[in-house]
Amino acid sequence: MFEARGLMVFYENMLALNNVSLTCGKDRIIGVFGANSAGKSTLMYTLSGIMSDIRTKEEMAGGERITIRGQVIFEGQDISELKPSKRARAGIILCPERRRIFPESTVMENLMIGAYLANSRQTSETLDYVLRIFSPLVRISKRLGGFLSGGEQQMLAIGRALMAQPKLLLLDEPLLGLSPIIQYMLAKSIKEIRDERGTSIIVSEQYARPIMPIIDYGYILENGSAVVDGTNRELMDNPDVKSAYFGS
Repeated sequence: MFEARGLMVFYENMLALNNVSLTCGKDRIIGVFGANSAGKSTLMYTLSGIMSDIRTKEEMAGGERITIRGQVIFEGQDISELKPSKRARAGIILCPERRRIFPESTVMENLMIGAYLANSRQTSETLDYVLRIFSPLVRISKRLGGFLSGGEQQMLAIGRALMAQPKLLLLDEPLLGLSPIIQYMLAKSIKEIRDERGTSIIVSEQYARPIMPIIDYGYILENGSAVVDGTNRELMDNPDVKSAYFGS
């Protein structure tokens, strides 16, 4: 369904992604794990097409030169040159790091903004689903986004992404800055989204403990390179991975 082949991203003379390849089949959850500056967000921006927009803006402003190499394949089509808006229309939706909700809009307004690619039937059905899987949003539906807790904002951000009808949902560090109990709740919800809606998911995280058990396959990034990959069991049984991410 989705494949990245030999992705390389250079910021001027700095190599941010180094020959990274990954695949995500239908109804699969793929994990991408790594420390800060490992290349996770650069990878997610490249998969969603946003990196191409960043490159264009930097060129127009005479700023940092960004070079992108490699291929992105979705449903048998090479979409490497496709703009992020067209990737979104094809069903590739990014839920970005640090939520990026609209703080001066209510919870319900944020969700409806996310429905810009949906018809009325899809909007109604998906809204019901979002408010069921993230039930705390129901009682705060009229509250401004800027007054939500971190966990509530993350539920809202994922819910808004679901309103766009993703076939492939890209979650960039959804657990960042959240308490362990909220992290595990969100990990459970991510698995439910895949199981109940058949949405393929790629999730990048530095907090591997809650996410590792729910993935089908995962990749470990270090300094922009995929240094280890395998099923969740293979990764959790790898002594280097256990030492780095599970403290044992």
